[in-house]
This record gives sequence, C-alpha cells and structure tokens, in this order.
Amino acid sequence: MPSNGKKEPDENLKDKIRSFLGPQDPQKKKDALPPKAHFSIWYILIAFLLFTYLQQYFLSRKMETIPYSQFKQYLAEGTVSKLIISPENITGMLIGKEKKPGEEFTTVRVNDPDLVKDLDEHKISYSGHYESKFLSTALSWIIPIGIFFLIWWFAIKKMGPGMGVMSFGKSKAKIFAENETRVTFVDVAGIDEAKEELQEVVEFLSNPGRFQKLGGRIPKGVLLVGPPGTGKTLLARAVAGEAKVPFFSISGSEFVEMFVGVGAARVRDLFSQATSQAPCIIFIDELDALGKARGMNVMGGHDEQEQTLNQLLVEMDGFETNKGVIIMAATNRPEILDPALLRPGRFDRQVLVDRPDINGREAILKIHSKNVLLSPEVDLRKVAGRTPGFVGADLANLVNEAALLAARKNKDRVGSADFDEAIDRVVGGLQKKNRVMNPQEKEIVAFHESGHAIVAESVEHADPVHKISIIPRGIAALGYTQQQPTEDRYLMTRSELLDRLAVLLGGRVAEEQVFGEISTGAQNDLQRATDIARSMVTEYSMSDSLGLATYERPRQPMFLPQGFAPNKTYSEKKAAQIDDEVTRVIEEAHQRVRGILSAHRNVLDNLAHLLSQEEIVQGEELRKMLGKIPAETSPARLVS
Repeated sequence: MPSNGKKEPDENLKDKIRSFLGPQDPQKKKDALPPKAHFSIWYILIAFLLFTYLQQYFLSRKMETIPYSQFKQYLAEGTVSKLIISPENITGMLIGKEKKPGEEFTTVRVNDPDLVKDLDEHKISYSGHYESKFLSTALSWIIPIGIFFLIWWFAIKKMGPGMGVMSFGKSKAKIFAENETRVTFVDVAGIDEAKEELQEVVEFLSNPGRFQKLGGRIPKGVLLVGPPGTGKTLLARAVAGEAKVPFFSISGSEFVEMFVGVGAARVRDLFSQATSQAPCIIFIDELDALGKARGMNVMGGHDEQEQTLNQLLVEMDGFETNKGVIIMAATNRPEILDPALLRPGRFDRQVLVDRPDINGREAILKIHSKNVLLSPEVDLRKVAGRTPGFVGADLANLVNEAALLAARKNKDRVGSADFDEAIDRVVGGLQKKNRVMNPQEKEIVAFHESGHAIVAESVEHADPVHKISIIPRGIAALGYTQQQPTEDRYLMTRSELLDRLAVLLGGRVAEEQVFGEISTGAQNDLQRATDIARSMVTEYSMSDSLGLATYERPRQPMFLPQGFAPNKTYSEKKAAQIDDEVTRVIEEAHQRVRGILSAHRNVLDNLAHLLSQEEIVQGEELRKMLGKIPAETSPARLVS
C-alpha cells in the first residue's frame, strides 16, 4: 500500500474481488424477487390536500360576504330578496343591481332589534332556517379518523408481521422452511466428533419409527458448547438441512422486553408454533442470555428473566419426544446456566464444539477457499500449521483477508505471500509502516526481538522461529517474533514451561546485556512470564518445596447462588512461600537466559543489525547464523 497518503488507484478492485470469490450462484439470481413497488405516506397527504382544494373551489357555491352596514344599505334601497335568517348569518340574493344581479351574499347577523320591522316596511320576503349540522359534524370526524387509520395501517405494514402493539407476545423466531436452510454437513468441517453426535438427531427426525420401535428415547434437547466462532450455529442449521425439516432460529435476548410477561408469552408461542410444524428444530442462540442461573441477581427487583426461564423449563418438561420437535441451543458460557436446564429430561446431551486441530483447520480452509483462485504454490497444510488456536470464523476471515490483499496488489491469484501477510494482520494487527521511530528506539526493539528469537532457537522445547519483525503492528506492538508450532499440543511438561518462560525473558535480558539499561517494552513479556511461573507453583504443583497441593481455586462466576466464594484457602505464611517460589522460578530462568545470550553475543549483534536494515528476517536466516543450517554462501548482508 502507498505510504504518501494518496488513495490507491483501484477502480477494478471490486471486479478482482468478485473473480477471487468465484462466479455467483445462478440459483440465487433465479430466486431473486423483483423489486417491490415503493409506497410513501406522502401520497396520502397529497391526495388529501388535492381533495380539499377541489371541494373548496369547485364543489362549493360562490357567495360574497358583505358587511352588515352594506346589507342595511341594500335593504334601504330595496335590492335584496329571499332572505334566510339564521342565528348567526343572514343569506340572501341581490336584485335590481346593474353589476351583480342574482348574486348570493351573506353577512354576519348582529343584535339589531329593528331588523324585522325594516324587513316588513320594505315588504321583503324572509324566513328562518335551521341547518342540520349532522353531516358536517360527521364528516369532520370521519375524514380525520380515516386519515389516521390509513397512516396507522401504513406504519403497521412497514413494520411487518409480529411488530404491532398487540403482538408483543408473538415469538420473533425466524422460520426457515425445508428448502431454505441449504446448509448440510458437507459445509461443516473441523468438528467431526460433534457431527457424529448429531447424526442421531438427524436420523430420528428422518426416521423416528426406527427408534420408537425399540423403545428408545431421543434426547429432548441438545446443548452445543464451545468457544465463539467454532461453528455452533452453522452446525445446528446443518442438522436441519440434513433432516429437511423446518428450522426455528431465535436468540436468547429476543425473549425479554420491557413489558412484564412478554418473555413467557413468547416462549409459549414459540413452542406452540413448533408443535404445529413438527417435525422441526428449535434453535436458541446465546442461551446464557435467557438461561442464567436464578438467584444470581444480587440487586433483586427485576425478575422478568426468571419468569421467562421458568416458562422455558415448563415447556421443555412437558414436551413429548414423540412430537418430533428437537430443541437445540448454543452457548459459550455453560458455567452460568441454571442447573435445572442441564438436568436429564431437558438438555440431555451436551456436545462440545471445540477449536479444530491441524487436520480440521486444513479442511475448513479448503471449504472457505473453494471459490478463491489460489496459486499452485499455496499449501493449505502449511497455512493450517501456522494458525494454531484459530476457529472457523478466524480461518474464514483469514482467507478473505488474503483475497483482499491480492486484489489490492492487482494479482491474478492469491499466493503464499498473501496468506503470510494475512496471518500477520489477523494475529498482530494492522501494519504501521508510517510510524516513525528514532534510531535509538529502533535499535532497542531490534535487540529485544533478537533476544527472543535466539533463546527460542537455543532451548530444546520451544517452537521454531518463523519470522522476526520490527515493523509496528496493532495498538502497542513495536515488533514481534513469530514461532510456528510443529504440531498441536494439549499438555505441557515442566521442561516445556521453563523453556517458554526463558523465551519470554529473552528480550529483557538482551536489553540488559547490550545497553546496560532496561525499557518498558518488556511489560507484556514479564506479565506472561509471571502468570506461567505462578501457575506452575499454585495450579500444576511443579514446585518441590510446596509439595503436591494446589493453591488455586477453579474460576467461577462472581455471583454464586450460595454467596461469595473465598478467594484463597491458605494462610498468609503459605502465601509468602508461594511468592518466594514464584520469584525463584523466574530468577533461575533469568540466569539461564543470561548464559544463553552471552554464549551467542556475536549472533545477537549481527541479527539486530540485520533487523535494523531490513526490518524482517526469516527463521531460516537465523538458523544459518546459529550454525543449525549450513550456509552455502556466507550472507553478504551481515554486519559484524
């Protein structure tokens, strides 16, 4: 990307992105509906004004309003006739006038005791009139009411079904028909064990007689538990797609509103609709928003959420399994759910949707890169190996970032370099090439990262170094050393933890040895090192002096139904021993790192100078410097 602040000329960026993402689905174009006719409330207002104008100027009689004094003058002249006298007005017709013969007039009646006497003297015909105001009064009420009714009808139509004032108790669940889900187990990868667990649900919905014949009972509810982004919602939709049944999808937060009793009413309505559509699947996303343990609100007062939960428990308890309705829910906080939800008869089965291993990540990358134009050198197995801990959402974002980067560079295909840069962007944050560091800070960062890298390559159990960079990324990272695991690990030995502790201290020790001064750049390293040392002592019992006891309680929610749990269960004397042991573990790692960097001082200087010049050094270059890879030719770029 250009660094001069000008906008990059990318007129064909959208076309290139479309080419990477593959051709559009023709079925979606076929199913696309024509645009609906646009209707606005202004049409009603314009029609009302037009109607008023026509009534005023074309449908009403033309009548001149004259002052009462002029009426008296016409009366004296004898040029008025056919007077109609009402309590408020006098209406008549002019006669014998040259300019306005036969024209009707009206005037406001005043308190004139001699009016009748004058009319009799001039022998002018007159009569009283009682005007019925029923029609005008009715129209004055009917027309505004009709206008407001049209406005109300228009607003309700705009809001759509289930949004009216009388429909607060209706469920807001989105209903997907059998042919609308379009997601099957083929679209789900990396969670094979979870798919196998849910195969029984698909078979029961497809062929319930097979289980009922043997007296088997399918679980009433299936709870999907796992970290965010692992594909819990996608897996639930795949079950509905495989079974080809209706799918009711709703979030736990959509049950509760500001009105009391609305949540319970929506639960009843949801289960009523599901029963009428059986066999079907009800999926409640983010169940922890609805199923939080009762009694956890220490402030008291508001119990609308508890009423909604009680109604859900009642509906699930009274649900017959032979009705063919399966309840599925997803949450990433199972520890705060109410125990009544997790007992047998409600959510009988809990399915763990965990982070994928390297094989699962490779399968997920293949699915998301299906419509992306990849270069032949791209090895998705290597990309999966460089992304430990990534979930399905992270991998989808990674593929998309790589495609966007390739399109921004006007490439025809997505290459390995694009994936490499996308991984750095996702893990470390946005690259900040325009951030200017003074030479002293840049030198400190170079030696700091070189210390991390040399220690990582010198200890036995650390992951190999893949890349060293001093380009700032993210919010506060001035540089980073990227290590690539050779395999997925689920257990850590004491030696591995001590080696990881040494790698974290490598940057700080390098600053001490080279500059005789320390900086604030090691703050995050020291925090992580302290956490590892304290966990070794208090959780994993890896201290000979403290024995086999553990001194760390399992992490629990802050507010428990039984009250507050004590933070620690050991004496102050034992706490002092723990602090001393943590300090000893870190100090031994510190002395070990000092010995490693002292033995490789020449490599430390050369690597730091190379980093200052090129800003990025690959792991192979470091291993050549350490003599692990015999160099074919001596690097000409090294600074001695």
